[in-house]
Amino acid sequence: MSTRLLTRTSRARLIASGHSRSLTMSISTSTSAAAAAAAAAQSPLKVGLRGGEILNNPRFNKGTAFTRRERDEFGLRGRLPYAVDTLDDQVKRAYEQYKARQTDIQKNSFLQSMKSQNWTLFYAVLRTHLIEMFPIIYTPTEAEAIADYSHLFRRSEGLYLSPPDVDQMEVDFLDACEGRELELIVVSDAEAILGIGDQGSGGIGISSAKAVIYSLVAGIDPAKALAVSLDVGTNNSDLLDDPLYIGYREKRLRGQKYDAFLEKFVGLVKKHQPKCLLHFEDFGVTNAQSLLARYRDQHSIFNDDIQGTGAVTLAALQAAIAVTKSKIVDQRIVIYGSGSAGLGIARQLRDAMVLESESSDKSLSEEEAASKFWLIDKYGLIKKSLGKDKIRDEIEESFIRDEKDWKDGEEETGLLEVVKKVKPTVLIGTSTHAGAFTEEVIKEMSKNVDRPIIFPLSNPTKLCEVDPKDANDWSDGKALIATGSPFPPVDIPGSDKKYVVAECNNALIYPGLGLGTILSSSSKMTDKMIVAGSKRLSELSSALNDPDQSLLPEFGDAPDVNFEVALAVIDQAIKEGVSREEGIPTDKEGRRKWAKGKVWRGSEYLEYQYDEAGIR
Repeated sequence: MSTRLLTRTSRARLIASGHSRSLTMSISTSTSAAAAAAAAAQSPLKVGLRGGEILNNPRFNKGTAFTRRERDEFGLRGRLPYAVDTLDDQVKRAYEQYKARQTDIQKNSFLQSMKSQNWTLFYAVLRTHLIEMFPIIYTPTEAEAIADYSHLFRRSEGLYLSPPDVDQMEVDFLDACEGRELELIVVSDAEAILGIGDQGSGGIGISSAKAVIYSLVAGIDPAKALAVSLDVGTNNSDLLDDPLYIGYREKRLRGQKYDAFLEKFVGLVKKHQPKCLLHFEDFGVTNAQSLLARYRDQHSIFNDDIQGTGAVTLAALQAAIAVTKSKIVDQRIVIYGSGSAGLGIARQLRDAMVLESESSDKSLSEEEAASKFWLIDKYGLIKKSLGKDKIRDEIEESFIRDEKDWKDGEEETGLLEVVKKVKPTVLIGTSTHAGAFTEEVIKEMSKNVDRPIIFPLSNPTKLCEVDPKDANDWSDGKALIATGSPFPPVDIPGSDKKYVVAECNNALIYPGLGLGTILSSSSKMTDKMIVAGSKRLSELSSALNDPDQSLLPEFGDAPDVNFEVALAVIDQAIKEGVSREEGIPTDKEGRRKWAKGKVWRGSEYLEYQYDEAGIR
């Protein structure tokens, strides 16, 4: 190992410095006030940058909000206009500039530019306009930006790793996290990006966007987060034929070479950043499942496409069955669409059934719980007679239906036929097959259950399996509905009331799952930690008090909701003995105050003092 590598190895180990909306709003207000008071009470932060260096550093730059004293001390007096702005002034100015952009992609570009200039202002603008701007910084607009990444590229935004430089991967990794103890690494190989597929080196955009959401709604310090692109090639011919494509211009790495590349990367994370959360994002379905299975017991690992989608769906289902006064183990669940999302949901709900049954008179095995699921893909019901050529390897044996339930394997097993035979209590769509939940399907389901639970989760809106208005009408207003995209409230037949449609947005839970794992410094994220987070999210549902209200909290309350999820995760991590953090208070109220003090708010500018030996 080179002297340089040894030096960077040592440096890399150093540390750089109520359930109703009104109740949630009051929590948010008090939290912001507490953060501001805490910021005011802190001693000035010692920073070792001056002049253009501090203005060009997004972590420390305040722009026109630098005070008179700071301008003198940091050599900024002649570099800035005379007036001193407040953060609120800057937010108003930035929002005017944002609104002047004519298209969503231009707005996305504007926000990306702001992020590269001033983190505090960037996050303050997003928090002020969270619901409006979330579709711009994430799906669907971020997908458009990723698809055109090579043409929109201005500056790097993370760590790019490719096969030709595999021998230098450790050097490059340590360069990227020099002097930092990371809390979060978000990594993608870009094979399955946001419904638009293989995007090669553009995958850095989804890693970066996810890291932003962690900071925005869970309070992960962006200085302790790293976005990573594993640019292992692409099978996207449009990219390979594009003369401006800036990624690794080869076909996608597969097989043992791919596995070895991932093994080396994960090994570096475990070696040099042993306490960080490693978040896998938008890997292809086969690799996503195999990587999660391989590494989840070796490090703190999370896959949002599998576990996050499953967790938020579980939360919505827990709220729905609370309305129906039933139990999860009593459900009959049909899942239409068996890709990574559908399988992730099936596994999460199955695991929750097993865990819930442990406290009952009759515990269920995984196989017994799996027997309560019917999975459907393009070939119909997934059953043994389809043969191995039509059943993907990642589908577990216990989810494959036995032929004894169907006439010699020849009976039609499309969605309607399965609904007629199974009489499901829960129907979940992850197929991207628009309109698949037809009037006949919904009416057939509604004949056999008092409150059908219907979750058309496919994104975007145009690919949703059924419009909530139709599901509501066809079920005579009895359906309990959650969707993958936002929909307006729908009229309840025969009433002047409206039914509020829940949005199964992963951002309501995965940042909280991550925050709880990070704060507890857990050696791994266990199934019970995820279920505990889901249960806490379901407890925040307005539907528990009024069944016509949403099964999940509003997305605008995501910061406070995720904090509650994080607390539940911390409690469970301690209970299971996987927490490695010392000094966590033993009482719940003390733990809440402790956790609140650990969260990065970024809602106010800190006061700076120049010190040549300070943070750089």
